[in-house]
Amino acid sequence: MNFLHSAMHGSLLLAALLIASLGVSAAQTPAHSAPAQSGVKQKGTVVAKTYPHALVENGSSLFRQDCSFCHGRDAGGGESGPDLTRSKLVTEDVNGNKIGPVVRNGRPDKGMPRFELSDRQIASLTAFIHTQQKTAHTKKGGRKGVDVSDLQTGNAEAGKQYFDGAGGCAACHSPTGDLSGIASRYMGLELEQQMLYPKHAKSKVTVTLVSGQTITGTLEYLDEFTVGLTDPSGWYRSWRTGDVQYKVDAPVNAHAEQLGKYTDAEIHDLMAYLQTLR
Repeated sequence: MNFLHSAMHGSLLLAALLIASLGVSAAQTPAHSAPAQSGVKQKGTVVAKTYPHALVENGSSLFRQDCSFCHGRDAGGGESGPDLTRSKLVTEDVNGNKIGPVVRNGRPDKGMPRFELSDRQIASLTAFIHTQQKTAHTKKGGRKGVDVSDLQTGNAEAGKQYFDGAGGCAACHSPTGDLSGIASRYMGLELEQQMLYPKHAKSKVTVTLVSGQTITGTLEYLDEFTVGLTDPSGWYRSWRTGDVQYKVDAPVNAHAEQLGKYTDAEIHDLMAYLQTLR
């Protein structure tokens, strides 16, 4: 599946849409036994609980009101929220014992706010999310999430050789410098996004004054009229663009140019190597 190559020409997050689905079999509950709890494992298989229709419908309305903006209307992932149908936390949840605390406490570090919900509302949300997960597991294809295992199929040694050689990565990056511990700071798809098209890479700019003096620093502002930078001493300085000459060195451009050159094998290998930098 060539999902990574497609990612080069669109949103990296939407690349996950092209990954083949991993079928998950649901074990059948014997007719004489009580319904199994969601997240309970029997012989290694997750047994999904069936919820009353009214409870699921209430949870659906609440989810679409408070959660769908980030996690999508079907809980399958959105612009900023992960796919809950493939969430390990959801799979391990039993009667809201894991979902409830996350909803009520939020995840400020991930941008998720707190929600003051009653036990009944938590129960309905839990019923809806588990039902969506159960439905997603019965479908083939269309998976929106990316597992860490999907990104661990490359050869780390080949990735190191590409990093040091043909890829030209070593010209700007160092495994003991700016990339030291990167696999601890970013994981899974987030690490791959940083590799292919880093979000917060700072550009450098060199400004040449009329006198011939040059000032180099971190680009902070640039439009038709003004260029501004932070110099090595930490001072912000700006000039009218018509009064100076300037040259921007944007590292993200080098990554963008590389997108059309990568082979799938090179991406997988490079990703495998980066995951060793902890």
